[in-house]
Parts: sequence; structure tokens; C-alpha cells
Amino acid sequence: MKLSIIIVSYNVRCYLDQCLDSVMRATRGLEAEVFVVDNDSNDQTASMVTDKYPEVCLIENKHNVGFAKANNQAIDRAKGDYILLLNPDTIISEETLRTVTGRMDSDRSIGGAGVKMLKQDGGFALESRRGVPTPWTAFCKMSGLGAIMPRSRWFGRYYMQYLDKEQASDIEIISGACMFLRRAALDKTGLLDETFFMYGEDIDLSFRIMKAGFRNIYIPSLVMHYKGESTQKTSFRYVNSFYSAMLIFFRKHFGQSSILLSLPVKGAIYAKGFINYVWQQFRKVLDSHDTLYYMKGSRFLLIGSAENLKTMTAKCEKHGLNFDTRLAEGDLLLNGHIAIGDDACDYDYIVYDMSIFSYSVMLNAFERTGTKRPSPMIATYHGDGDIIITGSLIF
Repeated sequence: MKLSIIIVSYNVRCYLDQCLDSVMRATRGLEAEVFVVDNDSNDQTASMVTDKYPEVCLIENKHNVGFAKANNQAIDRAKGDYILLLNPDTIISEETLRTVTGRMDSDRSIGGAGVKMLKQDGGFALESRRGVPTPWTAFCKMSGLGAIMPRSRWFGRYYMQYLDKEQASDIEIISGACMFLRRAALDKTGLLDETFFMYGEDIDLSFRIMKAGFRNIYIPSLVMHYKGESTQKTSFRYVNSFYSAMLIFFRKHFGQSSILLSLPVKGAIYAKGFINYVWQQFRKVLDSHDTLYYMKGSRFLLIGSAENLKTMTAKCEKHGLNFDTRLAEGDLLLNGHIAIGDDACDYDYIVYDMSIFSYSVMLNAFERTGTKRPSPMIATYHGDGDIIITGSLIF
């Protein structure tokens, strides 16, 4: 078996469905197996996987066991030479699996690999490449020095922005959102550390891979990440979990020096927690209307087949949304919305009919417009479920 793909899911049924659709397209002709580990979702995730993807191995937990333990459950059963840990709120390009495993086949010194992750507007996601959060690197990130001098090898090491994002390169930390692992490396390092319930386990495992004598690399093959759709990142719980995971990492790998960081890290937790609490109270006022209420001021461009454009149009009309349409058949709009040119940036959301387009075409089109401001946001239409998926809303 070449590749085992593991997706841990919790209450993100529609995003998982889309992720699995992209995975199934990417694994055509590839010797691969797919696991979904569901952490006791209450949104019919398990039945969706069973009904639509019978070839997927589904592991149903009776409670939320956390990211690390859930992945380990599937890794123990996986047969692949490579393991891919993939978040459910991702879209993977059709070429990515072959590109990354091919590179790892050619160089057995590579223990892990990360990819070029895009944000919803096609911009580059900084977590695609990271350095080991040593006490100094962590201090630069928390203090803002890294943001002030992002391309400095001394101050900006956390996100390694001094590296060319278009070139493959050695990195230190691979994001757990899309983490390729060599099975032989895992046999030496052991599995994910279950001390980390959420966050930090990818940092820890990446560091252990390097300590075991393997390299971690970055390969600019495309994946889009909705960036934690299943996690409320403005909550105190998120802030506390993230920085507490950093403390676990410091204590595990840097011993006594971690004591010096305990107070500033805890201070950062409560400072950020307070700021986020104030922001949440403000959002409660804004959220007195549902998300669709605010999206009525947005402009949608619907690109699809003649048949699906009818249903997409009816859906947008039903919700009172502003939209234009483009027919995508034959050579028309073969390359997606880039055929429209700069006018594409007049829209807030561009909705792709996924019965017409490949995920590769869509992601490449968004990457090309991702440097323009304002940039449209990525959205997809899936005819089998008659749903439009955006990063903030499914309707």
C-alpha cells in the first residue's frame, strides 16, 4: 500500500464531504486507503460517510478523544508506506498526492512533508512552513517581533518567510492540517503524543522526526485550508489550548529553560483571552442577524453547467443574494474565473460547480488572483447535495 490518508472529524459534515470528494479524485489510480475517525459528532457525519463513501474505513468514537489519539487509532491500522494526516476542512488538488509521495520516494532521508496551503482568498497560508518554536522563536512570535521583521532569519523564524514559497525547501515544522509522514520515520519516533489534546502535536512530531535523523520538507503543491472551521479561534478556550500546548512542548524538549517562559506565556493567554472576550461581545451585537443577512451585501459569481446554474440561481434568489452567472462548458471559462480577468475581483465570492471543474483548476485560479486586493473568496457548489459551501456558511 502506497498511502494511508487519515481525517479526524468533529461536527463538520459538509466540509468533510467536500474534503473526501477531493481525496477520492486525487487517489484515482493510486494505491491508497482512507480513514475517517469521527470524534462523536452529532451532525450525521457517520451516516454520511457510510452512505456516500463505503470504501472509507470509518472509526466512530463514543466521545471526543482529541486529535492526537484519534489519528493514532487510524495509524495503528494503516498499511501505507506513507501516512497523510489531513484536516476535514481542506480541499486537496488532484496532483498533490502523487507529487509529494513521488518526491519522498526519490529521497529516503525525507521523514515528513508539508505543502503550499492557500487561504480562502487564494493567499498563502503562513503555517505552510514553520520553524521549531524554541524559547527565542516563541518569544519573537508572541512579542510581535516576528511580524515586524517577517523575513529575518533571526526574528522571523517561526513562519520562515525568508524562504521562497514557490520553491521546495527544508523546513522544521509541518502543519497537522496536511502532514505527509514516512511510515519508517514513525517507526523510529513513535506516534503522536497524546498528552497534546489539541494543537502542538504536529510541532512535537515534526521535531522528533528531525531528532531521529530525518528531514522535513516543504513542497509547493496546492491544498486549500479553511483554517479551523471546526474550531472557534476567537474563544478563550482556543487561546488557552494553543499556548498551553506550547508550554507542554517547551517542558518536554527544553527542560529548565521552559520555566522562564511560563509566566510570559500565561500572561499572553489571559491578555489574548481578554481581547477576544471583548471582541466576542461585539460580535454578539453583529450576530443578532444570521450570517446570510450580512452576505446579502456580497456579490456572488456562479460558474457552472447550464443545468446546475438553474439550481444555483434559484438558491441565491431564495436567499436574496446578489449574483451574476457564467456558463462553463466546452472551452468557455476552461481555466476558471481567471478567464474573466481583473473583473473577477469585483466579486466577493466565486462559486465553482464541481461537476464541471477539477479542484486543481479551481485552486490554481484562486492562487493566481490571491495577490490582488480585494480578492474574491473561494466557494463551491455540489449538485448531489444541492449546497453551496463557503468558509463561513453552508446553504
